[in-house]
Amino acid sequence: MILDVVFDLPLSHPFSYSVPPGLSVTPGQRVRAPLKRQTRVGLVVGLREGDKQGLKPILGIVESGPILSPAQLGFTRWIAAESWSTWGSTASALLPPVPRGATNIQAPPADWQGSPAERPLLLTGGDRERRLLARLGEEVNTRGILVVAPEIDDARAWATRLSATLKVPVLRLDSGIPERDRWAAWMALARGAACVGVGTRSALLAPVPAPATLVLLDEHDPAHKPPGAPRIHSREVMLERARRDGSRLYLTSATPSVETWWRSDEGQLQRLEEGPSAWPPVSVVDVRGSLRAEPLSPALRRAIKETLAARGRVLLLVTRVGSAMACGECGFVLRCPDCRIAMAFSRARREVTCRLCRRIDPAPEVCPHCRGRQLAPLGWGTERVEQVVRAHFEHASVARYDAESRRGRATARAIREGRAQVIVGTRAALKAFVPRGPSLVGFIRPDSVLRLPDFRAGERAFSLFWAAAEKVADGGRVLIQTQHPAHYAVQAAVHQDLASFYKHELGFRAELGYPPFRRLCLITVRSRTQGRAQRLAEELARDLNELDGLTVYPPAPLGRSPRAPRWQIVLKGGDDLPTRLSPVLSPRLERRGDSRGMIEVEMDPVDLI
Repeated sequence: MILDVVFDLPLSHPFSYSVPPGLSVTPGQRVRAPLKRQTRVGLVVGLREGDKQGLKPILGIVESGPILSPAQLGFTRWIAAESWSTWGSTASALLPPVPRGATNIQAPPADWQGSPAERPLLLTGGDRERRLLARLGEEVNTRGILVVAPEIDDARAWATRLSATLKVPVLRLDSGIPERDRWAAWMALARGAACVGVGTRSALLAPVPAPATLVLLDEHDPAHKPPGAPRIHSREVMLERARRDGSRLYLTSATPSVETWWRSDEGQLQRLEEGPSAWPPVSVVDVRGSLRAEPLSPALRRAIKETLAARGRVLLLVTRVGSAMACGECGFVLRCPDCRIAMAFSRARREVTCRLCRRIDPAPEVCPHCRGRQLAPLGWGTERVEQVVRAHFEHASVARYDAESRRGRATARAIREGRAQVIVGTRAALKAFVPRGPSLVGFIRPDSVLRLPDFRAGERAFSLFWAAAEKVADGGRVLIQTQHPAHYAVQAAVHQDLASFYKHELGFRAELGYPPFRRLCLITVRSRTQGRAQRLAEELARDLNELDGLTVYPPAPLGRSPRAPRWQIVLKGGDDLPTRLSPVLSPRLERRGDSRGMIEVEMDPVDLI
């Protein structure tokens, strides 16, 4: 017999090996095999008759039986094709690492029954987690349960929470625990020794006993689609798995992704909404023409003073990301006239660029709207805001919580223990308030999110506003300093109106053909020189333009680094976009030895920056 084996490599085709005498191997089983003078772990994806002459034999098996059933093996192939990842890399990312000396599988994985799938359920509202736990408590005695969280810290917290609520063993499947423990947890679920697992995206294939209940927490979170194969959102994998194996699927989110809200409007999901949860006062401060030399408006300074006097805690959120230009006098944002997303500003070249269609214009000297001369990329970093707060409130305990200051975890401990009165931080600081939130959340200038050079800018800003409002302690308040007080994302947060936000956002996306109405794809070309990268990208764009049903934007350089030349092509297409790209991309991706450069493909990107 001949084995077809795939490896964690940027190659789509399997490698063929012979089976040594006396060894039995089946598809879905992991084996050790020689490859380029190394021994590598691969997954058997096929078994066939043929001439074995000249083929190397595999060196041994990893586990004594298959780790994937035939249906699960086919599912990994679908994930690879849908995400334009290789089959081997996809399987490697979604299976537990191989621990030393672990070979025994007491029972093969049960194949999926393929029973009719239920309509997935979307839980929104401030009490969504309480309602989810109540439902899981009713189902734990009759169904296996798999909970997928966006981050390791979330998986850890939910494992503890589920164990206390469900009164059954809860196994963790994320990389925050030792590899041997992850492997053992996977095997325990496969043989039915446990029925509840919690993990991150690496647990998407976990073999919970059927019939199963699947849960995707905070489905809108970009962490559900991290870099690396397979480049597909966990939400899409969970929806497809539930469809294939007949599982019950819960999606939870305070602010669902626009794609998920649209699916619920279309009847593809059932939205379970309760009455509105408690909502703090959300006030808006119009800072057009101000905040150039001072990040705290008089209204925010006054609110901080009142909160500290009442022994409350303050969180000041800083969101300086992106590089769009806005007018400090009228609030006008420089947008692409064709795509209507904010254009990215390059200070070195004095240019503005559209991240989608790659239009490049000279940066204007005055505001095109009011002719004012305060058109500039504005914003405040956490360190500068911290300095200003210390100057205004000398006797307050002030801490900073961002990527640099979090390294020692001291700030997080100070927040949890209540020792920090004023915290200046990024969005991650919201999760540090456990269990009680701040009494005041002040947004220094969220306009940098609202004017991100990305069509999802409004969605991200709205999600941030909503998360802050949900986190505020009883009796607390939210204050938003902005140059765009009338923006629909701001007003929807003020009035606690989810439906209003999605109505505006879906109208904008439908008009211009953004997801969920069309799919996007990013193709990145890398080479040793700018010239080679440019020529390969232009050749690729010409071939793609010959395919029907696609919108192909002109290739454009990503950055100007001579050491890492990259060019990118943005595509729009229908639901069948991955399949349509195959005639052009498949032959090129197989030619990994092409001296002109490398091609990377990302379907459905979560951002364009």
